[in-house]
Amino acid sequence: MLLQYATPLTFIALGAIFAYSFYAVLIAGQLSLGQAGFAALGAFSGASLAPSGDDVGEVPALLIAIAIGMAVGALAAVVLGLPTMHLRGVFLAIATLGFAEAVRIVLLNQSWTGGAQGLAVPRVLTVGMAWTALAVVAYWFWRMARSRYGRALEAIREDELAARAMGIDVGRHRLTAFVTAGAVAGLYGVLFAYYVRLIAPGDFDFVAAVEGLVTAVVGGSTMFLGPLLGSGFQTMIPEIQRAVGIEAGWIRPFLASFLLLVVILFLPGGLASLLPRRRIRMPASPGRPAVGDPGTRPTDRRHPDPGETVAALTGLGKEYGGVHAVRDVDLELRSGEVVGLIGPNGAGKTTLVNMISGLVPPSSGSATVLGTTVGRTPVHKMAAAGVSRTFQHSKLFNRLSALDNVLVGAHLVSRPTFLRRLLWLPSARRDEQAALERAAGCLERVGLAELAGTRASALSYGDQRRLEIARALASDPSLLILDEPAAGMNHVEASGLSTLITSLAEDGLTILFIEHNVGMVLQTCTRVVVLNFGQVIASGSPQEIAADPVVIEAYLGTSDDEADPGSIAEGTAADPTAGSAGGTSAGAATNVHPSAAGTLPPPDTTPRNAT
Repeated sequence: MLLQYATPLTFIALGAIFAYSFYAVLIAGQLSLGQAGFAALGAFSGASLAPSGDDVGEVPALLIAIAIGMAVGALAAVVLGLPTMHLRGVFLAIATLGFAEAVRIVLLNQSWTGGAQGLAVPRVLTVGMAWTALAVVAYWFWRMARSRYGRALEAIREDELAARAMGIDVGRHRLTAFVTAGAVAGLYGVLFAYYVRLIAPGDFDFVAAVEGLVTAVVGGSTMFLGPLLGSGFQTMIPEIQRAVGIEAGWIRPFLASFLLLVVILFLPGGLASLLPRRRIRMPASPGRPAVGDPGTRPTDRRHPDPGETVAALTGLGKEYGGVHAVRDVDLELRSGEVVGLIGPNGAGKTTLVNMISGLVPPSSGSATVLGTTVGRTPVHKMAAAGVSRTFQHSKLFNRLSALDNVLVGAHLVSRPTFLRRLLWLPSARRDEQAALERAAGCLERVGLAELAGTRASALSYGDQRRLEIARALASDPSLLILDEPAAGMNHVEASGLSTLITSLAEDGLTILFIEHNVGMVLQTCTRVVVLNFGQVIASGSPQEIAADPVVIEAYLGTSDDEADPGSIAEGTAADPTAGSAGGTSAGAATNVHPSAAGTLPPPDTTPRNAT
């Protein structure tokens, strides 16, 4: 019975292995069509350079050919990947497709490949060998999925900017995924050659590349079984046709194209998304120490002593085509401080924190943060130095659970486990458990422990903001930057967030946060910095800022005879919207009295939700 279906079973295995070469980069958010070129180089190199079976035996010859093919495929991936890793989406697809076509044309015009006639190769591969090779490849991706490396690739696929901010070296991880794809494609090329007996450059053309991509996408790129499911479907369609007596050759490509359309529209996760997926559970550890306590820090990185300088900005500025988003900012942050950054919309607050965290290089001035020079240090190295942040617009990994999001945040403080997971070493399990404990502690710290298994996209907006904070805490930062953390929260939630921020500062964490809920800022911060039109117009204690007429005018645009700081308390009591700096730029609401339009509340005012 097995011999009767040996051919289709072998092609299912081969098709799945080829699809895994696409899966290897799809899980990192890359769209590459160069795998056909890698497979061609691997096939012809392995078949030409390996000794014949008469000299060493057929199986040893096949194993040597596999080693050669995988090495050549991986080397070709490095050569192609280094100049193209900065490309994204369709541009990467076009560049890699051009590489594959160039490889095909070169091989077509070489005498050692047989040209259009092809190269004869002995049939050595059996159905058992093909499925053994498939099992090894599938095992590789299965063990990778729950490792630190696998989570990093998933994070890059979901949101590259957020992954960089979590300390993930995106370029290195993308290149590693690309090299894996090249090695797997080279393996496929050699196995294909030693089964079909005659290989030609045309076997690795554009159609082959598209079929491999379709197989991976239809099967699903979010679960390691996806390529196998996709290959089984693609291979069995013509077999079913023959079984029922239908000879129309157009049915297979039609059904494949139709299913691809259905998957893209209604089943983005592919066929594999229909299978139940085991989610990581919160560890049951009563009495777990609170994350943030000095005794729970998982790294040997030195944290600044209380009062020590964490960040020093001198004349920092950012210009976009003649527009000064930030200009001449001098600011010093000290360990243990909670510094609020407020100002109207467009004042340059987010641009400033983007420069501090390394996302945006300054146009002028200088800044040193935790011993690293801003503008010369990549984002992931700024994170490694101890800078962690949230974003103005939520940048969660939406298809991952809340717990998985925080595990990605712990990337910098957890040890690599992938290679040890392949060998089932106990140390890998211990390290994964330690990372899991830390992630669970971070979720508990922000009050999201009960939602650990919920997909991030299904959380309410307020919970998403808290999840971002938990993810940022997981990296054991020295400087935590929060960009409008109370957005979407009611006054009760904002009050709880204020308490959390205060407790984190008491644990030694330095916090810089942007917030339009000025009441919360004045209640929480030890110091407040006010920006307007990219410049610092005031800096001081909450009491000083609340009574500063320059700050009041920047927010409300009061006229000269009505800018009365003494009316602040009255305006706060009279107006329920007081305390929410909604972003009116200077002069936008002239001749409006604070008691009528809202104003800055005194320091002890209960936080109110931003409007």
